[in-house]
Amino acid sequence: MSTADPNRPPVMHDVAQLAGVSHQTVSRVLNDHPSVRPATRERVENAIAQLGYRRNSTARALATRATNTIGVITVDAAEYGPSRTLVSIEAAARAAAYRVHFVSVPGTDAEHLGEALEYLIAASVDGLIAVAPLQGAARSLQGLRTTIPLVEVTILDPATGRPSGVAVDQVSGAAAATNLLLGLGHRTVVHLAGPPQWLDTAARIRGWRQALATGGRPVLPTLTGDWSAASGYVAGRQLTGQVAGGQISAVFVANDQMALGVMSAMHDAGLQVPGDVSVVGFDDIPEAEFFHPALTTVRQDFAEIGRRCIAQMLCLLEGRAPAAQPPIETPIIVRASIGPPPARAR
Repeated sequence: MSTADPNRPPVMHDVAQLAGVSHQTVSRVLNDHPSVRPATRERVENAIAQLGYRRNSTARALATRATNTIGVITVDAAEYGPSRTLVSIEAAARAAAYRVHFVSVPGTDAEHLGEALEYLIAASVDGLIAVAPLQGAARSLQGLRTTIPLVEVTILDPATGRPSGVAVDQVSGAAAATNLLLGLGHRTVVHLAGPPQWLDTAARIRGWRQALATGGRPVLPTLTGDWSAASGYVAGRQLTGQVAGGQISAVFVANDQMALGVMSAMHDAGLQVPGDVSVVGFDDIPEAEFFHPALTTVRQDFAEIGRRCIAQMLCLLEGRAPAAQPPIETPIIVRASIGPPPARAR
């Protein structure tokens, strides 16, 4: 039983005493150290909750010169993917008793990223996480040098097949979406891609092309949008004639907002989804299941991205190399927006 003085805030020693573990074990739990057994972790977490313990970050900073703050550099944070990634990183950091200092960069060149890096280092952050989904930003980051730990959110490296930083296997997700449509009997699949400067765009095009090539299916020219529903609507209007004529019966769209625009364009042209054309999106935004019809889409696990970012950062802060992990999987969530092709398209 704890002998903590009820008139003072609980300290780490009180947590250790109540949980029946060492002071070092409590520290490891607070820092999400992987070597703690699940049962021990649970006892410590229960003791923390029972005592209402809060880490004294000021005392820790004085003792270790650490600030318990992680700097995050991001580009184009207004888009759904980057914004959800930031939210997930902040949540995972908070669970590990760290604060997050965000800086949104207006450009992708080395100068803008370097200024953000200098600003965060001056703010005495313990480490840096870069959410840079644009090709220019990724190249600029490679040229920057920093003396503090850096974790990058990226995609699967197509050259090595191994992720650099925390990676999402968007190529496999795009290929699976395309194969799902081909398996329903569609002759081929049209792709509405995102902006060309995005790494996500290139990865999803690559997966779509791989699936068509493997199946020996024709590869039609891609359309390009800007991630917005409005651009999806414009692209959808360009496809309505081919859908009505039976040349096209399936569309894989690079994100859910553009997929919404495509579906709206089909509706306005008197075409049915999925009766006349099947539509698959990417991301699985919270609204996707409430589209009419509900959207089949590829899910990105943003919570897992955040957890892996912080887990890798904690390893680096402790002077350890993070364990190699496979890219985060992107499963397909099947809903009502897909079906077999109409008879005229077979």
